[in-house]
Amino acid sequence: MLINGKALLDVANANSFAVPAFNISDWAMFTGIMDVSEELQAPVIIAIHPDEVSHVTTDLIQAIRSRAHRSSVPVVIHWDHGSTYEQMLTAIQAGFTSVMIDASLLPFEENVAITKKVVDTAHTVGVSVEGELGTIGANDSYGEAGAAEITYTDPADALRFVQETGVDSLAIAIGTSHGLYPAEKSPELKLDLLREIKDIVGIPLVLHGGSSNPDDEIGRAVKLGINKINISSDIKVAYHERMREILGTDRKLREPNAIQPEPIIALKATAAQKIHLFEAAGKATLY
Repeated sequence: MLINGKALLDVANANSFAVPAFNISDWAMFTGIMDVSEELQAPVIIAIHPDEVSHVTTDLIQAIRSRAHRSSVPVVIHWDHGSTYEQMLTAIQAGFTSVMIDASLLPFEENVAITKKVVDTAHTVGVSVEGELGTIGANDSYGEAGAAEITYTDPADALRFVQETGVDSLAIAIGTSHGLYPAEKSPELKLDLLREIKDIVGIPLVLHGGSSNPDDEIGRAVKLGINKINISSDIKVAYHERMREILGTDRKLREPNAIQPEPIIALKATAAQKIHLFEAAGKATLY
């Protein structure tokens, strides 16, 4: 069942769980995520970052839409970390059902202006919009937006942002960073800040940079009002580390059907752990 992000996350918000947004960058990763989501009867968001879009191309979206329509669980196709209005138009035309406009590095008024423009356009055609306020940190985050220092989301600004833009969900900065954390850096979430923001805005909240954070912190964040958590690095590490191991055993290996099944199993195991942690398993029955 293919739906938009608002329809998906409003249910998560009402029932206090979080939907995983898994970033995929090839068809095998996508099918693995779909399979494990259906096995666990968990709603899922298929997230594709602009760098990933440049790899898979928007031509793949129609195939993803077809698979989503046949799925036994609710599926959202989400453009992750769009940076321009033009990218949002590309996403809408390509068939994404949800978009994120990330203008978090701009001054507040400019962030509001571009986000509202995206909302006004996307809502006209039934596409939901995620905005971001505050800046997520950056580790080894490649093309994903991030800052050297985290700018924590101010609750009063969050309320004003939601009221002035009309976003369906809001990504907030409470202590996470994109990418994998180096050994000398420990993530720590400001859960009191999360509670304050949730109390004042009410709408579904999003946590970016969800890889590498301690499970107990993530679990508490879900209880306190996070309804969407982005997972990219963790599943990609599981997938590609197993692929490296397989390729290292036999230099003659060349057929995907001989190489990819075990990496997909590794990806699915990591994804399943996240689904259970976010309390999304079995929640497809709510839709």
